[in-house]
Amino acid sequence: MKIGVISDTHIPMNCDRLPEKVLKELKNCDLIVHAGDIVEMSLIYELERYAPVKAVSGNMDGRDVKARLPITLLFDAGGKKIGVVHGDGSGEFIPEKLTGYFDGVPDIIIFGHSHKPVNSKYGNVLYFNPGSATDRVCAACRSFGVIEIENGEIKAEIIKL
Repeated sequence: MKIGVISDTHIPMNCDRLPEKVLKELKNCDLIVHAGDIVEMSLIYELERYAPVKAVSGNMDGRDVKARLPITLLFDAGGKKIGVVHGDGSGEFIPEKLTGYFDGVPDIIIFGHSHKPVNSKYGNVLYFNPGSATDRVCAACRSFGVIEIENGEIKAEIIKL
């Protein structure tokens, strides 16, 4: 199973659409996960043309997004339990804080908010923040991610633009 992971796209605030490299990669995914700060639901509708989408709302999302999407999400994919949350506060990466959003401990926690990519394993949990594919101001680089789950193994990659 191939999962495309994005967060903090802030469309149309940061730009009109996702970069072509991101769209090209997402077209080859079995699932797309967006970890919040979508801003408008139109992006989710566009992504659904490529693959099923799982998404959470973030602090910068409009009322429509917040009304339609949960703050946290927990689901199974590829035989792994995946938790998704946008995050809040300073955006500092604190694994214990992220784990606290979920009942039980997921195999993978996907999050956003900081615009800073994270691909780190602590204990048995993969913590994955794809960064932002559209931020040219606050992020050191634009990025997104891909997680592949095959035969029980997880392979995660941050792709810089």
